[in-house]
Amino acid sequence: MKDILLITPPFTQLNTPYPATAYLKGFLNTKNISAYQMDLGIEVILELFSKQGLTDLFQVCFANSLKLESSFEFNDYSENSLRILSLKNDYINSIDSVVAFLQGKNPTLARQICSSNFLPEASRFEQLDDMDWAFGSMGMQDKAKHLATLYLEDLSDFIVECIDENFGFSRYAERLGRSANSFDELYTYLQTTPTYIDKITLKILEKRINEVQPKLILISVPFPGNLYSAFRCAQFVKNNHPDIKISMGGGFPNTELRDLKDSRVFEFFDFITLDDGELPVELLIDYVISTLRLEELGEAKRTFLLENNQVVYKNNTLRHDYKQSEVGTPDYSDLFLDKYISVIEIANPMHSLWSDGRWNKLTMAHGCYWGKCTFCDISLDYIKVYEPIHAKILVDRMEELILQTGENGFHFVDEAAPPALMREVALEIIRRDLVVTWWTNIRFEKSFTSDLCKLLKMSGCIAVSGGLEVASDRLLQLIKKGVTVEQVAQVTRNFTENGIMVHAYLMYGYPTQTVQETVDSLEMVRQMFELGILQSGFWHQFAMTAHSPVGMNPAEFGIIPQLNEITFANNDIQFKDKTGINHDKFSFGLKKSLFNYMHGICFDYELQDWFDFKIPKTKIEPDFIQNCLEKETAFSFKPNAKIFFTAQRPLVNTFTKSKKGNSWEMMQLTFHEKTNSLSIVLENDKGNWFLNTLDSINIKKQSVITLQQLKSDFENQFEDFELFWFSKEIVKLQNFGILLSF
Repeated sequence: MKDILLITPPFTQLNTPYPATAYLKGFLNTKNISAYQMDLGIEVILELFSKQGLTDLFQVCFANSLKLESSFEFNDYSENSLRILSLKNDYINSIDSVVAFLQGKNPTLARQICSSNFLPEASRFEQLDDMDWAFGSMGMQDKAKHLATLYLEDLSDFIVECIDENFGFSRYAERLGRSANSFDELYTYLQTTPTYIDKITLKILEKRINEVQPKLILISVPFPGNLYSAFRCAQFVKNNHPDIKISMGGGFPNTELRDLKDSRVFEFFDFITLDDGELPVELLIDYVISTLRLEELGEAKRTFLLENNQVVYKNNTLRHDYKQSEVGTPDYSDLFLDKYISVIEIANPMHSLWSDGRWNKLTMAHGCYWGKCTFCDISLDYIKVYEPIHAKILVDRMEELILQTGENGFHFVDEAAPPALMREVALEIIRRDLVVTWWTNIRFEKSFTSDLCKLLKMSGCIAVSGGLEVASDRLLQLIKKGVTVEQVAQVTRNFTENGIMVHAYLMYGYPTQTVQETVDSLEMVRQMFELGILQSGFWHQFAMTAHSPVGMNPAEFGIIPQLNEITFANNDIQFKDKTGINHDKFSFGLKKSLFNYMHGICFDYELQDWFDFKIPKTKIEPDFIQNCLEKETAFSFKPNAKIFFTAQRPLVNTFTKSKKGNSWEMMQLTFHEKTNSLSIVLENDKGNWFLNTLDSINIKKQSVITLQQLKSDFENQFEDFELFWFSKEIVKLQNFGILLSF
């Protein structure tokens, strides 16, 4: 028995739990409040995609649609669904093995899956033309994962057509939650009979409630695709367990329900909390669990509730939100960590990070250190309240999670991870000899030098994603991104050259964007992929949100909003751009060209070839990005730069050099790294100084030496440190990545 039950409703991710409930459970641990958490989405998926689940599914389908059992007449089904129905026994007999394989429990099945005579195949398998290209280097396991993913997607298509049109692996009935200014449609839908998926969901929920016997249920709703299930679950609890209080929190209410007015919402939920959940939830627990059984909620933090039939927003406590150092380590206990399903939806190694593998999710900093982008919700706490976590605390939490989950992969889910903190975290990981794999989201800012990227790679960083947005300097300035196309090119080059994959978020249709700028932006992107400094990308059309500078001040950006009365959700706002350009028509061509560029092909195609309407020729020179990369950085002495030696101590060989009757002692230092070695030659006395210095600047040392301190020490014995530091031999070490400076 636990007083608190934390729930993530269907559906979010197949491969790893969404971290909100784990964050909250970790905080409750610091308060000695016991709680049980469940990812209802993965539990429903495992129930549905099992031998018994598919048997039941096909039986329901036959019961609903079979007119004459002997003749198999299905008048309303597509040819694809009829094929799946006819192969139902093959699906039923293979599903448990395939799911086990995707859970990492049955790796030898990969050979059978790749044999092309094991899995039943429907329409999703028609896209297999490039399998040899895609998986020639990725191996049999990944190829089998991709094929098994297509197999599941075929079944998903069948469910959508024959059982429940709202089904999706990472969302459910999303249309009911997207831009729902009114609660009417969702409320009406909730009055209908629960769907087949609902019945599975509610059966699992009922079982868990009976086991846990909670007094308070906290439902986290991160996305519109979780909203309907959250309400359906709350409705079930209200009807069957009226003594249990229910609260909603999470990303969806934080961004969309800030203007809530419709009292009908509270037929399902007792409370809705906004922004950081720790203190609001603690106050709710005090109220619900209190032996005083207060008639009304007293102190509250950012909480909606119903009083006297009116929606009330209470924020009357004097207590401040908890610091990030006080919220504890996320706790993933109770979740079915060994049962998540790794899938590879498309043949792209960067995209697979989102859906393949179990990742422990952490945050380096609350909020965004930049906080200026005009398309972003910078007025809301999750962006504007910036609070970094100390590197040592963060790495402590990483070590705790490794012990707790058995996984050493980390996805830092920051809006934009701060470069300085990334550096400190990387140093802390290296100093503790931790073997971890991690990736995160960044801004492509100039702080990401080649040396910093080398350090991040040493610590286990494998990939970064960041917003190039509209690859136009005018528009980047209007967005207040704080970067230029040239700067992005140089930073992506730095990451790529150090073995870190780069994914770029790309945008089109930003207010005042011209057709010429869209074409030029595509040309910039084409050049970056051709030069190999981007490995992955995704185009999305600009969407105006209510809490962004564009949404709050549309006239400044030349757009006219189409405003509706808000009684429920308020986030995406429809608008008209005064330019009158129909940006929708660019969608297919931009995405098709990018798909080919990611495959490393079609760089020689004219941009016009991607569109079925006339576009202007690009004004970008064909070597623009190449020229950006060739700009040399002048040698400069940065006194405050921190210096790190990253290799093992070198092998030393002294010898005598003679010239014109003069001789002097020289020292050869040979440095060995995992895959390379490098030798330099110094005068003997300077070589000895350098050898002694290497200990003090070793990356494993807690103390840090600056370039100015190094200069002062050198000039106690010799002259002209700059001449030594920028000499051919020392520059070799810097270029080799053995000497790093930030």
